[in-house]
Amino acid sequence: MNQDNHPPIRPFNGVYRGRRVLITGHSGFKGSWLAIWLKMLGAEVIGYSLEPPSDPSNFEACGIKNILTHIYGDIRDHRHLVSVFQRYQPEFVFHMAAQPLVRLSYSEPRLTYETNVMGTVNVLEAVRQTRSVRVVVNVTSDKCYENREWVWGYRECDPMGGYDPYSSSKGCAELVTAAYRRSFFSPSTPQPSVALASVRAGNVIGGGDWGRDRLVPDCICALSQGKEIVIRNPNAVRPWQHVLEPLSGYLLLGARLWTDGPRYASAWNFGPADDEVYTVEEVVKEVIRLWGQGRYRIDACKHLHEAHWLKLDCSKAHIKLGWKSRLNTKQALGKTVEWYRQFYESRSTEELCVFTQRQIEEYMALCA
Repeated sequence: MNQDNHPPIRPFNGVYRGRRVLITGHSGFKGSWLAIWLKMLGAEVIGYSLEPPSDPSNFEACGIKNILTHIYGDIRDHRHLVSVFQRYQPEFVFHMAAQPLVRLSYSEPRLTYETNVMGTVNVLEAVRQTRSVRVVVNVTSDKCYENREWVWGYRECDPMGGYDPYSSSKGCAELVTAAYRRSFFSPSTPQPSVALASVRAGNVIGGGDWGRDRLVPDCICALSQGKEIVIRNPNAVRPWQHVLEPLSGYLLLGARLWTDGPRYASAWNFGPADDEVYTVEEVVKEVIRLWGQGRYRIDACKHLHEAHWLKLDCSKAHIKLGWKSRLNTKQALGKTVEWYRQFYESRSTEELCVFTQRQIEEYMALCA
């Protein structure tokens, strides 16, 4: 990233400029976008993560290792994690490291719980031992809710649950976060200066995602190779949103936690507008249209259970944070396909990173 060509931008009241921010999972899809955005905001970014979960990856494609302090580490390794916190003394922590796949959780349930539940415990224990930390944002998932296939959105006060190990693990992570907030990080506890919040978002799309068993990456992989797209649950409805949408919510929330922690230290939903309801099949058709060619088929075999309908109520973020989504589903898909086209055409990591920064700048202009 050429910092000279892209001076720090000052939304969020300039809160992140010059601050030490630690991201767990910065080599992942969402984490890599957050790392770039925070660097643009002038933050000193420390990343703690395993190697990228896919090849290719946004982390490698944009050369993110070269623009921040990159530390290879597993959040299950409590001792190493604490040592990193102690060494770098972060002021903000965005906890994004996770086992993020529903289907993998069926074959690796123990790994899923160790990473998503005990990994969260380890991060919060590291926070307890590091006096510099002021703000913690724990990123979970919309799947943390006990899904009753309602047509209305789930609110932050609705019960946690989860049919599959992944969803259940995210519900557990939310309960852990709430317990730590009440026990250790509230006004009457040992570290009242720490403001801890959790955030839940829907199915996030955007350039640089090559995650296994994820719809848009599967589409792009097939289309780029001239292969047929295979979809499992064509009628499933998801709250599709561009990656910058929830990230803008996380950053806005982090800034509010910094200035007025007790008021905002709670759980938050960040999802698309209520009328943005698209099925899996509709999304596939739109990706094919944007790509310019392609075909798909529906796999009629019986598959592992996945939620059919899942929607978030984001009224709390709208009213108390002033946050709302800026891109509809077609615009989000358009920016996503545009990024992948640039990836296949770019000659260098710097060229792609500049393009990625430009998409962030364009999004911030929408939010202005």
